[in-house]
Formats: sequence, structure tokens, C-alpha cells
Amino acid sequence: MKNRDIITLFTTRIIRLFCYGLLSVILALYLAQVGLPEQQIGLLFTLTLAGDAGISLWLTTSADRFGRKRTLIVGALLMLGAGVVFIVTHDVVFLLTAAIIGVISPSGNEIGPFLSVEQAALTQLLPNEKRTQAFAWYNLAGSFATATGALAGGWLAQAFRFRGMSELDAYRAVLTGYAFGGFILAVLFLSLSRNVEATAASQAGPTRRVLGLHRSRGVVIRLSALFALDAFAGGLIVQAMIAYWFHVKFGIDAGIIGSIFFGANILAGFSALLAVRLANRIGLINTMVFTHVPSNLLLILVPLMPTLPLAIAVLLLRFSISQMDVPTRQSYTMAVVSPDERSAASGVTSIARSVGAAISPSLTGVFFAVPALLSVPFYLAGGLKIVYDLLLYRGFRTMKPPEER
Repeated sequence: MKNRDIITLFTTRIIRLFCYGLLSVILALYLAQVGLPEQQIGLLFTLTLAGDAGISLWLTTSADRFGRKRTLIVGALLMLGAGVVFIVTHDVVFLLTAAIIGVISPSGNEIGPFLSVEQAALTQLLPNEKRTQAFAWYNLAGSFATATGALAGGWLAQAFRFRGMSELDAYRAVLTGYAFGGFILAVLFLSLSRNVEATAASQAGPTRRVLGLHRSRGVVIRLSALFALDAFAGGLIVQAMIAYWFHVKFGIDAGIIGSIFFGANILAGFSALLAVRLANRIGLINTMVFTHVPSNLLLILVPLMPTLPLAIAVLLLRFSISQMDVPTRQSYTMAVVSPDERSAASGVTSIARSVGAAISPSLTGVFFAVPALLSVPFYLAGGLKIVYDLLLYRGFRTMKPPEER
């Protein structure tokens, strides 16, 4: 039964990230076709991430009491609902409402309550010594799914155009696939067993809790602040905005953009898997920092490339090491908190990242509206991420997870 639940959780991860990749390539292009200017697109993305932060905080910190299975089903229905609204209306007010309440991923990355609840369930279903490896494969599966989704989204839109559809209708057809993905997720989550739920022992502990945290509250708050800074920087260059930047800068169509992100996300997936071997040698924190700094230097170099092939090459090189901090970060968070705080710790740190990422897309929209500032988000993102790396190393290099002591 546990193995079936593990397979189901990996399957839902793959389907969800495929849909997120599908959406990320065409979302900004679709909204531009609807008639939204760059500032409103950036604002909508900001409100999407802000709404996700609030709803996910409520869902993830109460998941152990409300039920992890129920929480995941609610998230899937919110994804389905948001997709339907984006398909059927062009009204800015309705789009903003769906963005705030629903689950829409402009970045191609995880959004909603899914990641935190699934990680808590997987940690419960697997032995501790397999935690980092399982998270690496979990992230690899997601990266492959995002890559395939990005490729499919771009070329599906292009194929619909070749068949005579308008650009707007082609993007709307891709959005239909996103909404359908939410429906499939809801069906799959219904099949999970009670093994994914928090046990009575895992919920036992001090009665005084804040957002489900007690003994590890200080550690989680410090990590959350740093993760929020990293996510704010990442929010400046979400995948949908990078896709739009390539379209404006080099005039390439959605099919080529989708191919770029297919390769980028494949490389990112392998980088997450390689992180396990590196972490076994130099430790989780060192792996997070020593791979993230060069990744961010490469990010700064992308807009400095004079030609499209060079810009693509630097972006792909960046993605080849960009995700090595992800499974290590997730594993480190689970390792340094008390066992009965893992769901809450995952939820709070994930929400901190959502809050951090919520503000920055609107800034990118402002920059993109001014041709001379088109590349500024890349410089800001890379610089702020390096600051995050240095602060993380300074604050946590001496706090070792159990397997490194």
C-alpha cells in the first residue's frame, strides 16, 4: 500500500509539473493577446503568487488536522477552477480573482499546497536514510515533466496556428489542457490511502504551537527569511517572463521558446539528481551554496550575450547546475526540525518562498515596459541570489543534519 502511495505521489508530481510547464510558455503571450499591457501582466503574476501564499499557508498548516488527502484534492480543484476561468473570460477582474484564489503557475515551478503536503507524506512513507535521494528523484521527475510540458505547450500552440487558429485561440486550447490536468490530479489524489495521513504520534507534542511549529520555530523562521529572499530574486525571472524576454529580444516564436525550456528543464532535472552524490561528499549546505553561486553568475550573463545562440547556451549552462540546491534544501529542512514539525516546516518555508516571489513579477513587468530596462531583472535576480547564498552559508554552515554529525 505504501509503495502504491509513493507511486501515486510521484505520478501527481509529474502531471502537475507537466501542466505548469505547458502553461509557463504561453501564459504571458496569451495575456498579451487578450489585451493586457506588460504592467498588468506583471501585476497579475504578483497577485497569483500572493494569493497562493495565503491559501497555501492556511491549507498546509492545517493539513495534518484537516487531512493531507483532502488538502491535496482541494488544491487540485483550485487548479481546475483557475484554468477554466482563464479559458472562458478576458475580463481583468475575473482573471485577477482566479489568479488570487486559484492555482496558476506563471513560473513553471511548484505552486499551491501540493509540494509541502507531498513532501511530508513521502518523508513518512520512506526510511530517513533515503530522504535526500527520494527528494532528488522527486525533483528530477518534476523537471522532466516541466521540460516536456514546456515543449508541448510551445509546439502545440504553433501547430494550432498552422491549422488556421488565431494566436489567441491557440493559446486558449493549451490552457484547456492545464485545466484538464487539475481534474486528473483530483481523481488520483482520491486513490491515496490513510498511510499518507499524519499519525497520532507525529501530531503529539507541546500544545503551544505557532503555525504548527514549536521547538524548531527559530530555525524555520531564519530559513524562511532566507528562502523568501531567494524566491524574491527568482520571481524577477519566472519562466513565463524569460519566455516573453526571448520573444521581445530576439523575435522568436512559442515553438522555439518551448524547445529552449525543454532542454533547460531536462538539464535542471539531472542537476538535482547529481546533487545527491555531491552532498554525500561535501554536505547539504555546501552543495546548496557552492553550486548556486556560479549558477547565478551565469544568470547575470544571459542578457549580455549578443546573439540568440549564445544567450541560449548560457541559459542552458545555468540550468545545468541551477537545481542542485533544491533537493538538498528540502532534505536539509526536513532534517533539522523535529519529526512532528515536518509538515509545518515544509509548509511555512514554502509559503515564505511564495511570499518572496509574489512581489517581484510586478517589478519585472515595469522593467519590461521600458525597452532600455528589459534586461535589468536578470542582473537584479542574479545579484540578490548571490547575497542569499552568502547569508545562508554564514548562518547555517555549522548546523549539520543528523547524517553529517
